[in-house]
Amino acid sequence: MEDKQYYLSPELASRMAAIDIGTNSMRLMVAEPLKGGNYRILDEEKEATRLGEHLSKTGRLDEQSIEKALAALRRMKQIAEGFQVSELRTIATCAVREASNGDEFCRRAKDEVGIEIEVIGAEQEARLAFSSVQRAFDLEGKHVAVVDIGGGSTEIVLAFGNLIEAMYPTQLGAVRLSEEYPDTTSAEGFGELIAAIDRHLRKHTKNPVFKPHLLFGSGGTFTSLAAMMMAAKGQVGMPVRGYQVSRAEVRHLLDRLRKLPLKERAAVPGLSPDRADIIVAGLAIVDRVMERFDVNAVQVHNRGVRDGLVLAMIEQSVGPGTDKPLDRDAAIERLALNCGCEMAHSQHVAKLAGSIYAQLVEQYQLDPADQVLLETAARLQDVGYLINYDQHHKHSYHLILHSRLPGFQPSELEIIANVARYHRGADPKRKHANFKQLTTRDQERVRRMAAILRLAGGLDRSNTRQVHAVFVGLGKKKQMTLRLAADNFPEVDIWGARKRVELFEKVFDVELAIEWEPAVTSTLPPTNGSHNGAEAPHPARVGEGR
Repeated sequence: MEDKQYYLSPELASRMAAIDIGTNSMRLMVAEPLKGGNYRILDEEKEATRLGEHLSKTGRLDEQSIEKALAALRRMKQIAEGFQVSELRTIATCAVREASNGDEFCRRAKDEVGIEIEVIGAEQEARLAFSSVQRAFDLEGKHVAVVDIGGGSTEIVLAFGNLIEAMYPTQLGAVRLSEEYPDTTSAEGFGELIAAIDRHLRKHTKNPVFKPHLLFGSGGTFTSLAAMMMAAKGQVGMPVRGYQVSRAEVRHLLDRLRKLPLKERAAVPGLSPDRADIIVAGLAIVDRVMERFDVNAVQVHNRGVRDGLVLAMIEQSVGPGTDKPLDRDAAIERLALNCGCEMAHSQHVAKLAGSIYAQLVEQYQLDPADQVLLETAARLQDVGYLINYDQHHKHSYHLILHSRLPGFQPSELEIIANVARYHRGADPKRKHANFKQLTTRDQERVRRMAAILRLAGGLDRSNTRQVHAVFVGLGKKKQMTLRLAADNFPEVDIWGARKRVELFEKVFDVELAIEWEPAVTSTLPPTNGSHNGAEAPHPARVGEGR
């Protein structure tokens, strides 16, 4: 790189660099942000460090590979400094994440190279890969799978358009499987590899929620697949991004390559020699994932985690804007609209739920700030209809959890997702994985908010918004009354609410009565949430017993 010329520009201060330390290789990208959240690549470098070599057997990063990786880091840092980047971010994935001496490697990188390494989790890795595909392709209205194959792991994302429904982290890596199943030339050895991949996929991708229309593949296995297919068809020079390969072509190529001795395999046009020893395992993963999700073609993406990281850096540098509450509210509405929610119904339920919550804050020492989380859960409770009607509450949980709504911390999104998950169906139980991972305090918060949301949903069972307001009356001996303000007797809504009182009575330890009072003013009690009521009702009507 010594002879490369570097030129200063007005945009120099915004230049940034990203380094992705994978199990098989290390990659650098130097980029210059452009308008609209895009960027221009100034330089890219790749080094096949094989940092995760022998990891599956020893549980440790190989010492020789560590030295090679540290040398590559020094070189990439020098390149980034040569471009005078304002920000350099370095992430490490599966190998460093799993290795018993991963922390030691990160410490040496900091002490000897001056680079702080961020070890990211499998779900974050999957999200970055999806973000890259999301920017490169139009996903609107499509059920898609995004598959990112690395040396030590494969991350699978199922999404509808730009909304993530499920993420499946697996330990199916091209390097890992090549070491565990080295004999692929024999039918028996190859059969063992295929059987192992199938077992792992069945275990870690249980009950796929839909059949994807398209599968997008990122990572070196997929780009090698495209390069070999283009070479075989005389299509050299065609763009890799978006290149489509059928499953029949994948299987034919896989069968041919696995029978070749390593030396002959390394000479196959389009295949980099340093990937020849792991390409069979990589293509086997592609084939079995396509089988698992019943997809007949894959579109290759020539970017991935590294690209997703640069996009995230650009987003963070630009910032979400100054009017965060408006941004948040607009994002909630946009998510609900994109999922086909009945907006009038969900917003009305949010108002009723927020009103009930506000009237219980003092008596039950509830956190007033949670009212916003409850109202958000109410507005988004039905987003899961996009995937499946019968189990929509479960799909709502996943869509909300992965939504990255602005203005909410990940922990808050987890609460919102859980409350929406329990707006119908089974009560919250500790055996449920989504509920089990919450703290004891957060479990109680979810129970209380879900109980209120169920009740509020019942109060608009007719989907006509007849109930204008709800007034909570606390009586003696654990008695509570809900008095409903409605122009006409809301028979269906009272029936709907009474069908949903069980969780509320259990959580708040009360016996609940529901009454209609046509004389009560039809304005909601004031709330602290994003859905403000109109005038407060007459004081005599609030807090009365029966």
